Amino acid sequence: MPLYASSMKPRDIEKAMLAMLAERGTATACPSEIARKIGGTAWRAQMPAVRAAAIRLQARGRVDVYQRGRPVELETARGPVRLRSRDTAQIDYRAHPERYVIGRGEQGVLTVEPYKSELLPLWRFRTPAIARAAAKALYAAFEAYRDKGDFVGMDMARKFLQMGITRARRYANHRSGRKYAPSSGTKRRVLAKEVDVEKAAAAEAFRPHFERAQKAPTYRRLRDSHQCDYGIANRARPIDGEPIRPRPK
Repeated sequence: MPLYASSMKPRDIEKAMLAMLAERGTATACPSEIARKIGGTAWRAQMPAVRAAAIRLQARGRVDVYQRGRPVELETARGPVRLRSRDTAQIDYRAHPERYVIGRGEQGVLTVEPYKSELLPLWRFRTPAIARAAAKALYAAFEAYRDKGDFVGMDMARKFLQMGITRARRYANHRSGRKYAPSSGTKRRVLAKEVDVEKAAAAEAFRPHFERAQKAPTYRRLRDSHQCDYGIANRARPIDGEPIRPRPK
């Protein structure tokens, strides 16, 4: 239900923003989502106030702002951005799995601790041989988390495997690792492809382990339980378009 925006003071908008971002956990939010929350059908008129609130909160160290996956200063940024609560980086998700939001794709992969620190050293793709070893190590970590009943760890290992595919594929198509040409405007120009066969092979080295992890029965069961236990996680897309099943009793 939208809040009554015309009566909201700047501090109230900040509180509404922080509440939504706290609810999102590891996931980000678009400023327009916050504007819709406070303004309903008149949300467009609230965008300047929402942006101003985000600028103030970023300056106070409460909110992080990202554009195309990279941190930016909102005051000077142009084009679409995403917001995330900075408090997210301080959470121990092993101690507080209820704060973990599955999100989409690799969302949160470089944010969620202590899992990021455990898995990032295993993630490499410089050559196909290195990528194969990395994929094997990440899947072993996935199985170790599974044996402990640690869904957050399993999902993070799954995300690192997926990131092995996507990042290596980016370098396979663009040797610099940069897909878009530098631009200060809102339009992005895709750089011409320079195919790197070795990086393409490195990307494919991760795929069997990623697909195996994503289809693992224990992973699916624990994912369903997590989604049912912690409602905000239901924002994530179900695997393969499947409906979220009731929590097993």
